Amino acid sequence: MIQQIAFIITLGAASWFIWKRASRIRANINLGKDKEIKDNPNQRLSNMILVALGQKKMFKRPVPAFLHMLIYVGFLVINLEVLEFIIDGLAGTHRIFSPYLGSLYTVLMNIFEFLAVGVLLSCVFFLIRRNVLKLKRFWSTELAGWPRLDANIILCTEIILMLAILTMNASDQILQRTQDHYTATGHLFFSSFLIPVFDSLPTSTLIFIERFAWWFHIIGILGFAIYVTYSKHLHIFLAFPNTYFANVEPKGHMKNMPVVTNEVKMMLGLADASAATPPAEPGRFGAKDVNDLDWNNLLAAYACTECGRCTSECPANITGKKLSPRKIMMDTRDRMEDVGKSIEKGGPGLEDGKFLLGDYITKEEINACTSCNACVEACPVMINPLEIILELRRYVAMEESGSPASWNSVFQNIETNFAPWKFSPSDRFNWAKDEK
Repeated sequence: MIQQIAFIITLGAASWFIWKRASRIRANINLGKDKEIKDNPNQRLSNMILVALGQKKMFKRPVPAFLHMLIYVGFLVINLEVLEFIIDGLAGTHRIFSPYLGSLYTVLMNIFEFLAVGVLLSCVFFLIRRNVLKLKRFWSTELAGWPRLDANIILCTEIILMLAILTMNASDQILQRTQDHYTATGHLFFSSFLIPVFDSLPTSTLIFIERFAWWFHIIGILGFAIYVTYSKHLHIFLAFPNTYFANVEPKGHMKNMPVVTNEVKMMLGLADASAATPPAEPGRFGAKDVNDLDWNNLLAAYACTECGRCTSECPANITGKKLSPRKIMMDTRDRMEDVGKSIEKGGPGLEDGKFLLGDYITKEEINACTSCNACVEACPVMINPLEIILELRRYVAMEESGSPASWNSVFQNIETNFAPWKFSPSDRFNWAKDEK
């Protein structure tokens, strides 16, 4: 009975913390501009299934993709065992599914253990890649400090949780021989290798180890669920809505501002007089802060895995420019978090004198972007850093007139000559006169 009460309190406390944090994240995302996304539902659903669930884009790099798949499948399947943990904790039972599933239970437990070992080995491999081999994309400036530590904490936590499962199952198999209330599970292949380690221990010690491993795993899972909401690993959950609401238009297409498009059409005499009322003039052209971006841009910032594939493919970054698409997403998320914390404490929120542009992301970074979409193509969860970069550049160009001088010359030429080059439109085809 004491165990049940303790479990209910633990589960309730964890649920409250998760709900509170999820509410804060939702409020932060809602700082963005409202945007209705209802087009192409079938394509969006397909993207979510293939990219978020099926991890289709990960397999451009097969080895890490396979190991990541092991961790991902292990995370999904092993959590089915956590369901049994929760029921046992609430009901005061022990392996409640075993009597009903019979020999199938043994098969399932062996599958869980196989995946646990797969997760463990994959995490060890990823730790080595990050900290021994030191892959370049994991040692960029933006990952210094907390982001790099966060990744290592998650990997080490997963290793410890998998060891807890194997330890619990090994001690449990020994106790099944002498303790009637320990339900028979059948032979569990991987945890059986640990049995010699515990076989000589007294029963009371084995019971303590088994219960400790059980509690450690369930508290670890609940703690992990809370921690994930503060971590880059939030993508485990937000990759699904992000791939669904991601832009499905061709990657070369840049979104126009409706109010500007309407003005241009009116100037050219192309506006439809019977069209609906033209869109209201925006409060700000482009984006200076997170509230100027669409909500799905902010969702994407929380869905970022910080894997660095976007940055490793970025031609500007490769040639030594300061632009890192990963940093753009991380900075956007950091700005949201800072604003959210300020609002929670009754502070000024967005009126704190800081802005996404300037205080988090510099003009040098956004001006280095070639708009090539390499980062968009590389992202395994369909994040689009280019949308944020373009909105920031629009603000600089249209609100501050702060674009580089060479850009302003191009803008002026397009306005007067309808081309980036400084010559009359009537001379545009002079080159053809010399053709023979």
